[in-house]
Amino acid sequence: MLDYAGLEALAAVLREGSFERAARRLHVTPSAVSQRIKQLEERVGQVLVLRGSPCTGTDAGRRLCLHLEQVQLLENELRRANPDLLAGSSGAPAPTLKLAVNADSLSTWFMDAMAAFTAGGNELLDLRIDDQEHTGERLREGEVIAAVTATGAAIAGCNTWPLGTMSYVAAASPAFIVRHFAHGVTPAALARAPMMIYDRKDRLQERWLQAHGLATRAQPPRHALPSNFGYVRACEVGMGWGMHPTALIANQLAEGTLVALLPNAPLDVPLYWAHPRSAQQSLTRLTQCVMAAARHCLEAPPGAT
Repeated sequence: MLDYAGLEALAAVLREGSFERAARRLHVTPSAVSQRIKQLEERVGQVLVLRGSPCTGTDAGRRLCLHLEQVQLLENELRRANPDLLAGSSGAPAPTLKLAVNADSLSTWFMDAMAAFTAGGNELLDLRIDDQEHTGERLREGEVIAAVTATGAAIAGCNTWPLGTMSYVAAASPAFIVRHFAHGVTPAALARAPMMIYDRKDRLQERWLQAHGLATRAQPPRHALPSNFGYVRACEVGMGWGMHPTALIANQLAEGTLVALLPNAPLDVPLYWAHPRSAQQSLTRLTQCVMAAARHCLEAPPGAT
């Protein structure tokens, strides 16, 4: 039997980043938190916390926290369905689910999924924003309990569902296009024109260039701006061209403040929902909310009816 008081201390340290903040959250002393984690580490025979600023978890530590989240979810569902059965635990804190999602999904369809899920229960959400090519890694490492990812390949120990396709368009302001592409959107012109990227992990622009035969050996100048609103505004005011979810900039395209670099040249990115098989029962309602929201915004996956 695992020591759940120790697991709660471990989860608090990893969530808060320090023993002191974890102690305040748990209403105990830092020494009590340290003692609980020490006893847990002795019981499992492994180091679970890497002391530092902030404190981080080892692989084993993160996976134990994931187990605790699943247990708390199951208990929470049981409590809601059978209030008399667990009447003595009515003061138990609401479980917190750590999810990984890409910024473009969060700015378009995923907010609807969160709204539907939180409206139907008391669970809390803790989101980690990352590139869709990297969210699957957070799931593999046990940092999150579920993720929106571009990885269709099987993730060990996880179930994966196709959500649909997010369509992107390469766009810039009309003035930017006149200034940089007066003689056409060519590889030579693109090698000189400033390009917007979200962060160093963002490869959408490169994928679009390659998909449409526009890639060159020369690296174009680039601005990095990790804010979806700021990214769109930067393109509107002429800082550079960038890849945008079509659903996110529909108004700008209709009003002409942003213009596609090439007509009918989208980049379609398939998205998937993944979580550990062991968490399937406890995440059923969240998965239903995610799938429903995706159906309203994303292009249906192949074979869907």
